[in-house]
Amino acid sequence: MGKILPVLLALIGIGAGVGAGVLLRPAPGLAELDNPCGEMAPAHDPAPDETTPTADVEYIKLNNQFIVPVVSEARVASMMVIALSVEVPEGRSEEVYSREPKLRDAFLQVFFDHANLGGFTGTFTSSRNLEVLRRALRETAQSHFGDLVQDVLITDIARQDV
Repeated sequence: MGKILPVLLALIGIGAGVGAGVLLRPAPGLAELDNPCGEMAPAHDPAPDETTPTADVEYIKLNNQFIVPVVSEARVASMMVIALSVEVPEGRSEEVYSREPKLRDAFLQVFFDHANLGGFTGTFTSSRNLEVLRRALRETAQSHFGDLVQDVLITDIARQDV
């Protein structure tokens, strides 16, 4: 009996480890979203212009965060809290602040569309999801304001489940 107990405990431990691994593995397909080939991504050495901002742009933090409800099955399932900054040519920040209500309205529509398409469910912080959102924000800003907004940066993003 003294020799069977350690073997039995080892088997139970191995079984518990395998069971935990099976239960905690990611859902099928989620791991492949960012890297469909399963290969390790090469390291990215930023170019010199990527590490130092150019002197001819300014980054304008929008005054208030965006609050976006995420609706599921006809009820609010969670709330997204998002903070944005916009990249503008140097010396044009006052134009952004004077037209901020129009810009916020356009951004809110993008956020609502993104939420309705399921962009804020599951792994909403995956690089693919965030790139889709950034592109939509940038295109919307540029369609409303031309060259005033050069880029849109997501500075904070959080989801609060209700």
